[in-house]
Amino acid sequence: MSRGRRTTLGVRGLLGLLLALTLSACGSDGNEATLNTYLTRLARPLGTSATPVAARVDAPPRAEALMLSIASDSLDGLDFLRLRGCALQATVARRNSSLGRVAPPSQRLLLELAFLREAPPCIDKLDNDGERELAGQLREAITRKTAQLPRLIFNATLASIEFRDFWRSTRLPPDYPANTNSLVVTALEHIVSDTERWLAGDYAADERRFELALSTVAQGDGGELLRALQLQHNALTQANRLIEQRQPQGPLCRAELKPDAADILRTVARKYFVGEVQRWSANLSQRFHALNPPFTTLENTLSGVLPPSYRQWQVARNQLLSEGMDAPAAHVTQLQNLLGSCYAEFGPEASAPGRKQP
Repeated sequence: MSRGRRTTLGVRGLLGLLLALTLSACGSDGNEATLNTYLTRLARPLGTSATPVAARVDAPPRAEALMLSIASDSLDGLDFLRLRGCALQATVARRNSSLGRVAPPSQRLLLELAFLREAPPCIDKLDNDGERELAGQLREAITRKTAQLPRLIFNATLASIEFRDFWRSTRLPPDYPANTNSLVVTALEHIVSDTERWLAGDYAADERRFELALSTVAQGDGGELLRALQLQHNALTQANRLIEQRQPQGPLCRAELKPDAADILRTVARKYFVGEVQRWSANLSQRFHALNPPFTTLENTLSGVLPPSYRQWQVARNQLLSEGMDAPAAHVTQLQNLLGSCYAEFGPEASAPGRKQP
């Protein structure tokens, strides 16, 4: 938005502005500095002071604490020998090997998917060969493994080290989220589509793609997004308190009386909030709406097996995300309350439905 152009800060105007603003970074000093600068500039004409903001995000539960138990279902040596001529024999051998017994959750899932693919034709062969008892054992194994599939997928995805790394963040890069790309979104979408297929009975699996997707998710920015939104919430909540502390004094402007602070505050709102903070908010909003759908879909798909510890963290995480996303609009309301008595652009009509934005 060019300088000197009239700026409307209504709630509807905010939504339009967030879509229209370019997706550039918020200055070389980083977004935390941008927020603190806005708070300082806002506090000064209000006759108060601001406290530097920070954000602290709790990591999700450790992977080993989330792992769901999976019942053992291996065939004994005699049964294994009787699988000769079936592709399933090699899969069972891998599963029962020393390496297979300590396979990570992703490999355990892929082995069980291979079993579910290969068992039906092996059952047909065993029936034809008169090995009906062993064929019956395989049918029972298919039933058990199918029932456990959601738990296997949860262990390999949401409970995995890779997904924990996705939600961990030790710092917020100064140029976040301008430094992100679509790779992690694509990886999440692949995992979601695979999960939906597997649970629908299509057990085909591209093992390399699945492992690469997990590796990409581990490099993702869920933790950075969470930290950024919490930082935005903390800063704008403090900004709202600064404004609320002045409210007992009544309207900022009365009739034709306009204090010098009014023009200063309007400049601060335009230059530092609209010109910088909202610009960053637009970027965060876009990143949230890219990452959230596939992740939410995966959690909803596996909702029946999510353990209590995961659900507890999930609720806290979603609250932080929601608070961060809602913070800009809530702050616009406070700016309207503060400056609406001075300037029409901050008045109630600024957010009226159907109003054409300048």
